[in-house]
Amino acid sequence: MDLTPLIPTGRQIIESYGDGRFRVAGAVYEGSVLVFPQATLAWSVTMMTELSAESLAPVAAQADAGEIDLLLVGCGPRLAMIPKDLRAQLRAKGVVMEPMDTGAAARTYNVLMAEGRRVAAALIAV
Repeated sequence: MDLTPLIPTGRQIIESYGDGRFRVAGAVYEGSVLVFPQATLAWSVTMMTELSAESLAPVAAQADAGEIDLLLVGCGPRLAMIPKDLRAQLRAKGVVMEPMDTGAAARTYNVLMAEGRRVAAALIAV
């Protein structure tokens, strides 16, 4: 089923991932990315041990603006746990973090976008 027609124009859709890159809304990004409904940013995180409040500052800013309330965290090839203190920091801003492997996060992001949810994805390249 083609989900593309269900997504409002101008929204970021993850078209493909793998080989250390992503294709989002027609643009190719080398390495990890932060995907928001209106924009995609290169992200310097390459492994879960680098995940921090600083690395997620753009997510916090989007939360403060009321743009997102769910962050899918693509942990790489396998699910990893997110530190409780980091979860609590974003939760205080109204954002729930959901970790999963990067492939699952990319697919879930697209489905939630099609449903009109206020979602973002922090995706570690695989």
